[in-house]
Amino acid sequence: MGGDHGPHITVPSAVEYMHHDCETNIILVGKPEVISRELDALKVSPGSRLRLHPANEVVGMDEHPAVALRNKKDSSMRVALNLIKSGEAQACISAGNTGALLATSRFVLKTIPGIDRPALAVILPTISGHTYVLDLGANVNCTAEHLLQFGIMGATLVSSVENKPNPSIGLLNVGEEDIKGNDVVKRAAELFRSSGLNFYGNIEGDDIYRGTTNVVVCDGFVGNVALKTSEGLAQMLASYLREEFRRSLFSRLAGLVALPVINAFRRRVDHRQYNGASLLGLRGVVIKSHGSADSYAFRCAIRRAVEEVRGGTLRNIVEHIETLRNNIEQNIAQPVSIE
Repeated sequence: MGGDHGPHITVPSAVEYMHHDCETNIILVGKPEVISRELDALKVSPGSRLRLHPANEVVGMDEHPAVALRNKKDSSMRVALNLIKSGEAQACISAGNTGALLATSRFVLKTIPGIDRPALAVILPTISGHTYVLDLGANVNCTAEHLLQFGIMGATLVSSVENKPNPSIGLLNVGEEDIKGNDVVKRAAELFRSSGLNFYGNIEGDDIYRGTTNVVVCDGFVGNVALKTSEGLAQMLASYLREEFRRSLFSRLAGLVALPVINAFRRRVDHRQYNGASLLGLRGVVIKSHGSADSYAFRCAIRRAVEEVRGGTLRNIVEHIETLRNNIEQNIAQPVSIE
């Protein structure tokens, strides 16, 4: 029911994805009369693979998370998350209110043992492919331990979804040198070096799109600013390109000649294919779609959820956290020789 377009986008996207992936079953959660109208327009009826689960309330896009959590216990968002908690569903995808989804997910599903805070992870394109960046806004103020947990979850996500056994992790900083950064980042770097993870070291902002590491770790304040800056830059470049090709008759003709290259470039950097931020650290798979997502983008968010479930991301995070905790306890228990 959420997002800028609501069921008009989410329902057709879900139906189309279900037809594409015959091993995935979908539960549409929301007001039955609204969802039924969309299904009727598509000439599709609920069945064994497509169920309709009623929820009588909707969280507004500008509604305060605390109000939504406290007053809307029958919201489509909360009901969908309850389906994960009860085991009826394995993942939840929402294009709704981000703050409300974060708050409600944490309240309903709780965090994995050893994880203090969930983190939003997104995929960004790079010169060499793509990279995973977290946190993107769920946690503005973080400790060094939180950043280490983000790194563990990000590396586990890459291992699970992309079958990379030892993904590299970079810590976003104002410089590559160990002496750079604030106390939290310096302490986090120390924790990463002693964690046994494939820690590349400090990286800078330009390393994100170079693809220097498979995972980029930062706090939510820095990550959200970096993401929104990137989106704004992409929009500006696209606007400049359109202006130049429309400047004169010659430039319009040049644009026609270059159209295949332009279309290939557009497909390569199409932000819609990266839609779907993973809310990692919860006892369930939760994917946040962009509120303005169109049908193609929302299908990509559904695909992201399916990949995490099939890759066993949740189980792997639990195992990695437990392994790291045991390693730390063993290191502490080691006898110290004094010369």
